[in-house]
Amino acid sequence: MAVATLGKCSLGACQLGAGGSQRAVRSAEARPRFVEGSIVRIFMKNFLTYDDCEVRPGPNLNMIVGANGTGKSSIVCAICLGLAGKPSFIGRADKVGLFVKQGCLKGVVEIELSKTPDNIIITREIQVVNNTSAWFINRKPTTLKTVEEQIAALNIQVDNLCQFLPQDKVGEFAKLSKIELLEATEKSIGPPEMYQFHCELKNFREKERELENLCRDKTNSLEKMKQRIERYKQDVERYHERKRHLDSIEMLERKRPWVEYENVRQQHEEVKQSRDQAKEELKKMKEMQTPVTKKIQETEEYFKSLDMNIRDKAAEIKDISQKCKQKQDALEMKDKQIEEIHQALRMKKDEEMDRQRKIHNTHKMIEDWKNELDTMAVCENLQPQTDAVNNELKKLQEERANIDSDISDLTAEKMNQEREKRRIIDRLGQLNNIMNMKEENLKGRFRDTHSALMWLRKNKDKFKKKVCEPMMLEVNMKDNRHAKYVENHISANDMRAFVFESQEDMEMFLVEMRDHQKLRVNAVCAPTESCAESLPSRPIEELHRYGFFSYLRELFDAPHPVMSYLCSQYRVHDVPVGTEKTRNMIERVIQETKLRQIYTAEEKYIVKVSAYTNLTLSTNTSLRAAQFLTSSVDTDERRQLENQQQDINNTLKSLDMRLTTLFERQKHLERRDNELRQQKKELLERGNRRRQLESKIGVKYDSLRQLEQDAINLEMESQQANAKIKEINIQKARLVTELMHLIKNCISLNILKADLVLQSTTVAAEKNRLESEYKAASVQLRAVEQQFRELDDRKRVLTENCKELLKKARQVCKLSPDQHLPKEFQTAFQALPTTLEEIDAFLNEEKTRASCFTGLNASVVEEYNKQTQEIQQLTEYLEEKKNELDNYKQNISQVKERWLNPLKTLIEQINEKFSNFFSSMQCVGEVDLHVENEEEYDKYGIRIRVKFHSSTELHELTPYHQSGGEKSVSTMLYLMALQELNRCPFRVVDEINQGMDPMNERRVFEMVVKTACKESTSQYFFITPKLLQNLTYNDKMTVLFVYNGPFMLEANKWNLKAFCRRRRRLGRMDEQ
Repeated sequence: MAVATLGKCSLGACQLGAGGSQRAVRSAEARPRFVEGSIVRIFMKNFLTYDDCEVRPGPNLNMIVGANGTGKSSIVCAICLGLAGKPSFIGRADKVGLFVKQGCLKGVVEIELSKTPDNIIITREIQVVNNTSAWFINRKPTTLKTVEEQIAALNIQVDNLCQFLPQDKVGEFAKLSKIELLEATEKSIGPPEMYQFHCELKNFREKERELENLCRDKTNSLEKMKQRIERYKQDVERYHERKRHLDSIEMLERKRPWVEYENVRQQHEEVKQSRDQAKEELKKMKEMQTPVTKKIQETEEYFKSLDMNIRDKAAEIKDISQKCKQKQDALEMKDKQIEEIHQALRMKKDEEMDRQRKIHNTHKMIEDWKNELDTMAVCENLQPQTDAVNNELKKLQEERANIDSDISDLTAEKMNQEREKRRIIDRLGQLNNIMNMKEENLKGRFRDTHSALMWLRKNKDKFKKKVCEPMMLEVNMKDNRHAKYVENHISANDMRAFVFESQEDMEMFLVEMRDHQKLRVNAVCAPTESCAESLPSRPIEELHRYGFFSYLRELFDAPHPVMSYLCSQYRVHDVPVGTEKTRNMIERVIQETKLRQIYTAEEKYIVKVSAYTNLTLSTNTSLRAAQFLTSSVDTDERRQLENQQQDINNTLKSLDMRLTTLFERQKHLERRDNELRQQKKELLERGNRRRQLESKIGVKYDSLRQLEQDAINLEMESQQANAKIKEINIQKARLVTELMHLIKNCISLNILKADLVLQSTTVAAEKNRLESEYKAASVQLRAVEQQFRELDDRKRVLTENCKELLKKARQVCKLSPDQHLPKEFQTAFQALPTTLEEIDAFLNEEKTRASCFTGLNASVVEEYNKQTQEIQQLTEYLEEKKNELDNYKQNISQVKERWLNPLKTLIEQINEKFSNFFSSMQCVGEVDLHVENEEEYDKYGIRIRVKFHSSTELHELTPYHQSGGEKSVSTMLYLMALQELNRCPFRVVDEINQGMDPMNERRVFEMVVKTACKESTSQYFFITPKLLQNLTYNDKMTVLFVYNGPFMLEANKWNLKAFCRRRRRLGRMDEQ
């Protein structure tokens, strides 16, 4: 018995072989006897649990033993996938990329198969990125199809449960139907042609059924066709009689176009003569109308010359009229000049009268002021009163200036405060909008929590200590990009939980919410001793070299109770946050820092230490996107802004009170200032009145002297005006003389124009008369032309009709353009009527007779001939198919004999071995061929019946009737029955002994060893996690042990022989 070990470790490479041999290649002489197609070597790299491992099984029974989870089934997966099997055959995963070791991008499986003269090495490289595989045969690239052909040639069937039974497919063997079990058995142990004969029989039987149905259908169709053709004979005779009438109709229809053509040709000749006569008449009328046209042209030219003279005279009259208008305008201008001279003289007279009036008024004013001056007393001394008023005014102005300065300063300060207040209000509005967004998010996701929040804000006075709103509202991120770390660290239930400082307050709140208002809300209580200021286990600076930049607590702000709860419950003060640099060196970080929770840029790592093996285990998950904390409010900023707003409101109220006081004092000073200025004005007026009167009298004397000097001589002005008017009147007389001369010329020109207009009227009348006569002649001429055109058009239409009718007649008779009417047509036409009326009457009579034969057409004869031909063809086709059916029946009989007899023999052999195995276990088992209908070859199947207790009857093996152990025993014994008959190179059974009791397991094991270690059997792989004690073994067995642990010796350093020598040496030392 050869023994090998297989160590499974996280690093290093493992290589094992039967008897501990490390040689990769053996010579043909030293190599054990392997059945062609059996597995010589299995190599795995980055595959499932293995980094680098090589397995060398023996040629007979291979026991692969190891604890659960060490990697036994990984070898089974490698065999299946390495031999072009699909992941679904194994039942573990649906994608081949999932079989690559976690963290690696590529895995390799290499299977060396025994073959003469040289072994064949099949390599499969599995890529994780696109889930693809690359195939190699003997280290050379190839295709999957080529690999499948090579494997099929060696009769390897990893999809056949009778040959390859992985751990996750053991239960499916009992679920195989009888039909499926027969096919799997044929493929596994039957001769290569057996399954092929079975498939041929199923195909032949399907064809036989199709041919039987076809012959039956065709026979029925043939009988119906013969009955139908008898009915067609009478219709054919009636059709021939109808055909004679139709031939007569055809000849009449051929003659009719020739008769129509002849009638139209005669009409064409008549119209042609009428057109020629109209053409001659039209020519004569055109010759008679030429002199009239010439006379009209001469009259037209004379009329145009008269019209030209009239326009010339009208132009001259217009020119003279324009000159008359200019003279009239000049006379009107002279009249205006005379009126202007009179107006100027009147203005001079008015000006002189006004001067006289002003002189009189000035004398009167001077006399009045002198009288007032004489009566005015000597001016008293008003200077002391004026000085007192000036001093008080000066003091008032100084006080007003101070008040104005104070008002200006206070107003500027108020404007600054109001500007700052608006800025604070705007910023608070922005912060409130963010809070509103967070509340809307809370309302949309957790409506009950939002209702509880509204109640809390109205009833805060009911609680003894501080109550914090839900954490998703209280927690504010310093940088929104870090929100995903906090949300992935804090559970969603706590994110919407209210935080209390008092346990009593929390219980009262939950009773109100859950019991009274029926709301589903969460609440937590902060620890009694605050943990908000807890220190981390080490300063963050020590972790900078690993890419960490902060602890979770430093990424956000929260009220003191909330922060205390998070530090106590989630240890946010001791969970570091790293970058992509941390992710790239994560293994080093986990080993060196001993941290339990770690955040990288996009992942969360949780590190645990096994209590049994002291190994460090880590799990990582991708970070979810943030949902609640992406909008943050700086609470310190908000609190500071609210305090600033309150201070500004107080300051503005104080400024308004001070400004009101100053404005009232300002109004009082303005009233006092106006009073003093009025007093000063009255005093000044009293002191300046005498001086004013004296000054005014002097000014008026100067004005009086000026008025006396500006006197006007009205007599001289009147003489000058008369002289100017006389000169203008002389000019007017000259203009009137010229105007009269122009009027006389205009009158004579109008007389000449009237004479020309009369002549033009006479010529126009003559012209109209000639045009009327010409128009009447033209109407007659157009009528003749219209008649000619109509006749010409009719002639052209008749010509076309003649051509069309001739063409139609030739087409009806099927004549070419140059071909004359054949004599047989002329002879036939002579026996027919000669007029259209007679032809139509005869044609209707023939059509009426032909219509009596209703329901008949040419298709009757065609159908009759066609049916006759089809009957003949169908008779031949039916005879051919009957012969083909006889051939299929003969083939079925031959193939059935070649398939069924060997199959029965094979099943008898299986039944014999299966029954012997069961008898050795004091049980009963039978295998037989199940047949429902001997002709239905697709319903044949293998039936397994077993009995494990003497008190029961034989029952068919089903997924439901037997227990799990009974099904395992039955499956194993059936596979063992196939083992000696098997033609497949190897068989794999994975952990089939798990459900057996110890007695059955021992019996089955002994049968496996006995059967699989025979000289003639093929290779056998038996995978089990455990073995009973004191089992029977065989020297031809190969036992492969799979170990797992942190202190495993690397496989390339393992030497079984050296290990045995050392063990014997230590044993001798112990004896001494």
